[in-house]
Amino acid sequence: MSRNAAHPARVNPMGASVRQSPREYDSLVAGGEGQPALTAENLACERGDRLLFSGLNVSLGAGNLMLVEGPNGSGKTSLLRILCGLAQPSAGVVRWRGEEVGRSRERYCAELMYLGHNHGVKGDLSPCENLQIACALAGVKSGVTPEEALYEVGLAGFEDAPARILSAGQRRRVALARLLTAEARLWVLDEPFTALDTDGVMLVEKMLERHLARGGMALVSTHHEVRVTEVNIIRLELY
Repeated sequence: MSRNAAHPARVNPMGASVRQSPREYDSLVAGGEGQPALTAENLACERGDRLLFSGLNVSLGAGNLMLVEGPNGSGKTSLLRILCGLAQPSAGVVRWRGEEVGRSRERYCAELMYLGHNHGVKGDLSPCENLQIACALAGVKSGVTPEEALYEVGLAGFEDAPARILSAGQRRRVALARLLTAEARLWVLDEPFTALDTDGVMLVEKMLERHLARGGMALVSTHHEVRVTEVNIIRLELY
């Protein structure tokens, strides 16, 4: 096969029961019980003269975790950016609750939290200030304060320190705290385990479990095994 040809993607659903929580998100279905909230049909993506993937379909509903896997350069980040509405596909369409995301961008963005390779933490600001600004820009009014979120991610005592003095792993934790203050329905995480130690990896896994148990959804690109329990996992492998 030519290097410029598109590689197929494998989707392998692994069913499991989902733990229920007293506090759940509003209904995420598009057309009734059990229907997926996020769908993509016949997606294709080109980079330069190379076709990364084509004919790709995605379907994600409440309580589901989709792991996007594959080697470097296979299109994982490109796919996540397309699904977030940050990039346009060469072909295909992405829908949220039955509406094309391009036509319902404001509604979609209000229910989405994307964390990319760049953690986006400003070094001259404190962790608290970073979270406050992120919430203000997103128009988020959360029941979780920045201080509470930082405590949850293991940064108690660093709330007011300049972020530039934090380690790479600690700055990654500041970025992860945005997930708690935003309370978005859909998490899209591009390599969230980067720079994290063992405890940090376990933190992300627990955050995912809680989010999914409440009826949230997550798309995660990773080279690492994700150890979560009582979760519906879908594996999408790009080549």
